[in-house]
Amino acid sequence: MLDKIKLSELIASAFKEDVDDGDHSSNSCISDEATGKAILKIKQEGVLAGVDVARYVFNYADESIIFNPFISDGAVIKSGDIAFEVIGPIRTLLKCERLVLNTMQRMSGISTNTKKYVDKISSYKTRLLDTRKTTPNFRLLEKEAVRIGGGLNHRFGLYDMIMLKDNHIDSCGGIEKAIQKANDYIKIHQLNLSIEIETRSIDDVIQVMKTGGVNRIMFDNFSPTEIEKALKLVDGKYETEASGGIHYDNIELYAATGVDFISVGALIHQAQSIDLSMKCI
Repeated sequence: MLDKIKLSELIASAFKEDVDDGDHSSNSCISDEATGKAILKIKQEGVLAGVDVARYVFNYADESIIFNPFISDGAVIKSGDIAFEVIGPIRTLLKCERLVLNTMQRMSGISTNTKKYVDKISSYKTRLLDTRKTTPNFRLLEKEAVRIGGGLNHRFGLYDMIMLKDNHIDSCGGIEKAIQKANDYIKIHQLNLSIEIETRSIDDVIQVMKTGGVNRIMFDNFSPTEIEKALKLVDGKYETEASGGIHYDNIELYAATGVDFISVGALIHQAQSIDLSMKCI
């Protein structure tokens, strides 16, 4: 479920960016009392995302607006479909138009891209994760779009998991020290956080297995063959994740290894927005 407080903050910031001291185009030529109806038209095939967010945007601007959805988040869409209609003050509908379109176009592009990846590995046990490679201040909705497309959200930020990556390990003095310090930190601060550690070689995996103290091991830029070797060493004792250099054309090879998770930044940063439009009728 979306965090409504964070969503409200995002919407408020977006309105400030787009509207600032007023929609002078609408205010100059449309009566404050004028009411009407608008529809959201689909102009491209894909997987729809952002309908619930659109409802929230309109009602955030004016609680009296009537929002009638015809298609739900996660549905497959085609050109010509109508996602929803909204009824209310025309000035408010136009004030919300660009924020709703930009949000839904971006989210639908991500959910469409995610669904392609999910379908590609649907016959394997491996689950698909997103990453923190997101647009600043829009992560909340980009990760929601991944979820709508069938993927899973990895950590949301730097605060909800300890992930020991190469820079942490090298700066700390090695794998054993990094793991020990992370566990000490959790105890001192009484945090309920899981620990994931990045490995860059089979030797790293061996060292992690000797040290223990983690919840998940990431295989960074491993080949499928190397992952198979690493999984035998892990032997189901920890969750496993493959990351780095994985894309649509090779993801099935990685899923076939039996790794628990595959994280793909391209779900978000390579997604192309879906074409939508909103028309007053």
